[in-house]
Amino acid sequence: MKLPRNFFKPLAIGAPAPYRDLPVRLERMIHFVPPHLEKMRGKVPDIARQVDVVLGNLEDAIPIDAKEAARAGFIEMAKAVDYGTTGLWTRINALNSPWALDDITQIVGAVGDKLDVIMLPKVDGPWDIFYLDQLLAQLEAKHGVRKPILIHAILETAEGVKNVEDIASASPRMHGMSLGPADLAASRAMKTTRVGGGHPEYKVLADPDGDNPRAAYQQDLWHYTVGKMVDACAAAAIKPFYGPFGDFADLAACESQFRNAFLQGCVGAWSLHPTQIEIAKRVFSPDPGEVAFALKILEAMPDGAGAVMIDGKMQDDATWKQAKVIVDLARIVAAKDADLAKVYGL
Repeated sequence: MKLPRNFFKPLAIGAPAPYRDLPVRLERMIHFVPPHLEKMRGKVPDIARQVDVVLGNLEDAIPIDAKEAARAGFIEMAKAVDYGTTGLWTRINALNSPWALDDITQIVGAVGDKLDVIMLPKVDGPWDIFYLDQLLAQLEAKHGVRKPILIHAILETAEGVKNVEDIASASPRMHGMSLGPADLAASRAMKTTRVGGGHPEYKVLADPDGDNPRAAYQQDLWHYTVGKMVDACAAAAIKPFYGPFGDFADLAACESQFRNAFLQGCVGAWSLHPTQIEIAKRVFSPDPGEVAFALKILEAMPDGAGAVMIDGKMQDDATWKQAKVIVDLARIVAAKDADLAKVYGL
């Protein structure tokens, strides 16, 4: 185990010092772009104004014969666009693939100063983070990158779920992690071909009621894993995200799944289709009514001490902490979204 005094030291001479706290950024949706397609690259300037994070995808959904074109396309779109306050990420290929090393070395060398986060797929344990952490430090030093590039792990193997706490605390570069339900389902031999969401056969039955039909209630296949991921991220002070929802036509189910994740503690989700951008924006921005009530609590208890009655309900230090989470998020949202700033009164 690395000694605490060495945890925040750069891993290469000349590399930037690691962050001690994550940069405060709004990341309600991570919008995936296939950069091997010129038509999609052309849409990036407009997309960047609509979303919180633009991600150039190099891994799954990119054909094998287009891997190098996707890498080159990402570098091109990174150079061509001023992203402003919008995050720029890439999802590289898995470390056991023949493309990962070139993904990392070529992208950091070409656009390391513009890149905020590398999303790493199929993370099995902290050893995957250690490898990328060391390599990034060497490349940052070599190319004079001035700020550390963060790592975002995808939780999509049974081994990764087992090691989730160690992954979350493996490096000060850790930005967060996302649930990867499709690959995780395959890793666990789950009997579903859905990408995220519930399953009609995963249900509980109401108790028998004479000859009346028994009510059935569909359950969430991912509740346990999301909860475990959120706990690991919260303990390590990094960010948990819901991953993809694959049924682009079922907007109601997408919103329900995103909202469940939000209520459990996730800060954002992936958007794979333009229709999912507004869903993520709506779900992962706090409700105006919740914000208004939270502001009442903070006004009545400025220091969080004691207890007060507000609208007939007792509020104490625990609810003050909950209120502060809501208001802090609302302020971050308001700084980027003028319309919501007016609604929130911030």
